[in-house]
Amino acid sequence: MGTPPGYRPSAWVHLLHQLPRADFQLRPVPSGFAPQEREYQQALLLVVALAGLGLGLSLILIAAYLIRVCCCQPPGPPGTKSPPPGGGCVTWSCIAALLIGCAGIGIGFYGNSETSDGVSQLSSALLHANHTLSAIDHLVLETVERLGEAVRTELTTLEEVLTQRTELVAATRGARRQAEAVTQQLQGLAFWQGVPLSPLQVAEDVSFVEEYRWLAYVLLLLLQLLVCLFTLLGLAKQSKWLVIMMTVMSLVVLVLSWGSLGLEAATAVGLSDFCSSPDTYVLNLTQEETGLGSDILNYYFLCNQAVSNPFQQRLTLSQRALANIHSQLQGLEREAVPHFPSAQKPLLSLEETLNVTEGNFHQLVALLHCRGLHKDYGAALRGLCEDVLEGLLFLLLFSLLSAGALATALCSLPRAWALFPPSDDYDDTDDDDPFNPQESKRFVQWQSSI
Repeated sequence: MGTPPGYRPSAWVHLLHQLPRADFQLRPVPSGFAPQEREYQQALLLVVALAGLGLGLSLILIAAYLIRVCCCQPPGPPGTKSPPPGGGCVTWSCIAALLIGCAGIGIGFYGNSETSDGVSQLSSALLHANHTLSAIDHLVLETVERLGEAVRTELTTLEEVLTQRTELVAATRGARRQAEAVTQQLQGLAFWQGVPLSPLQVAEDVSFVEEYRWLAYVLLLLLQLLVCLFTLLGLAKQSKWLVIMMTVMSLVVLVLSWGSLGLEAATAVGLSDFCSSPDTYVLNLTQEETGLGSDILNYYFLCNQAVSNPFQQRLTLSQRALANIHSQLQGLEREAVPHFPSAQKPLLSLEETLNVTEGNFHQLVALLHCRGLHKDYGAALRGLCEDVLEGLLFLLLFSLLSAGALATALCSLPRAWALFPPSDDYDDTDDDDPFNPQESKRFVQWQSSI
């Protein structure tokens, strides 16, 4: 298989590709990329299920820890208002976990940006390939129409003018046959014409999905950032209601973090399988979707010395036919114009058409070479297998840090708000309010002193 220019499977691709895979019956599954097979789908779903198992274990451990703290803590002496031992350690461990979560948010933003850059590179490569394929179809259509118009008008007019000279009429008809041969050969070069698969549509679909994926991750990152900041604010102000509300929100974000971790892990594993050997899968899928021959697809996807140009014969025959037309027109110009001055105008028009056709032909030769489309294929693979995979790994690290930090915070926050002083419940009351317990106590002491 030919390797696209500039693309080599990275160490992360090899590492993830070597991880064992199993279906729901825990039977080994080959690591080759086969998303259409049921066993491979089950292997990826099992990766997602492992994240769900991690979420379940986290919730069980958090619940067990809180139950132990609430139910198994020895009661203190009556009337004792001092905080339980280790309270400061609990608060600082909660703060440290939230700060680690904030650092993970920065990693998440970077991973989200890298993933978006990789998808943008993939879309750009698809758009450039679509431009190349459209240019081939347009040049072929323009050249065929121009040659057909020349055959119907200029050559017909020239035959009528040269009717009296049989050998000149034969030469004109020979040029007509050569022009029709060129037209027939050129029509076979528009290999993408009528193909149902459009790189433009694929690029638009990819960009549409990526836009919502990027937005969803930004919202998740901002949500966790707000939870961390407001939790730190609640701990600093010792606001029990704010800490309780952020505890509930932390539980929600914990579930979302484990869910995103499962999706990221499954996507990274599947992407590593694809990137370890992408040519075979891409060739088979493109042939199935387009119906093109394997010789054309091998030429553009592999682009090496072992694969010959499937259009070389058509190009050679077209070039020879154009050269024959050019020599025949030169002969007609030498022989016919001195005797038939009216033949000069259609001959000049034919020479102009021939020059434009030769220019289009040289552009077609350059566009049909595998170098351009193979370069786009390599750019798409680099965007998908380098930037996107790297971004997914950073998002995976973010989800792990987030899940660990939030689990630690959920264990610490209930003990932390238990350390808040009782006056916290009356922080928002007015000092002159007679229903304020502190003001009522001072009023009773004033009356007794009188």
